[in-house]
Formats: sequence, C-alpha cells, structure tokens
Amino acid sequence: MSEEIQVHPSSGNVFADLGLPNPDELLVKAQLAYQISELISARQLTQSEAAELLGIDQPKVSALIRGKLSGFSTERLFRFLNALGSNVEIRIVANSKPNVQAQTHVVTL
Repeated sequence: MSEEIQVHPSSGNVFADLGLPNPDELLVKAQLAYQISELISARQLTQSEAAELLGIDQPKVSALIRGKLSGFSTERLFRFLNALGSNVEIRIVANSKPNVQAQTHVVTL
C-alpha cells in the first residue's frame, strides 16, 4: 500500500517555501554562514581557533557552522567574513523584470 507523495515546485528559497517570516533575510544569512564555514574548513581551523579569530566563543562557532543563526545579524556575519580574509561587496542592481519581486542574493567569486 503506497501513498502518493505530493511534490510542489520550489520558489528557490526554502524558507519562503516553509512559510517562515523574513525568508529573504534567512536565506542570505544561511548563504553567508555557509561561506564562513567553508573558509574555516579551507583554512583547517579548529572551532577554538576560529572563535579566537572571529572574537566569539567556541559554542557560537559551533552554532554558526550548524546553521543556528538566530543570534547573528547579517552585519556580524559580514565582519566574520572580513576577519577570515574575505572582502564583502554590496551591489545594488536594477531589476530587469518590472513585474517580478526584486530579490537579495549572495554571490561568491
């Protein structure tokens, strides 16, 4: 006896698909946290070493890496990226599709 599974197309933002408040902000913070985690890993830093570099304690680094982001503002995540040697550039680009909601994206180079 198999049940039919309903599939719904994604909007491209899992937080919006789940109906969470401020989904664009949540997605941006998740993308920034992912980049921070990748930089920590690439530098082969322990969580304690990363904590010292970022000016936070080790449990906060653990939370950040695990995606527990409620205690982190986007500005704070920008500062972490700077501390890890990455420049953060904010660009404002006109929306080329006037009938489509403008969005915020994190682009890595």
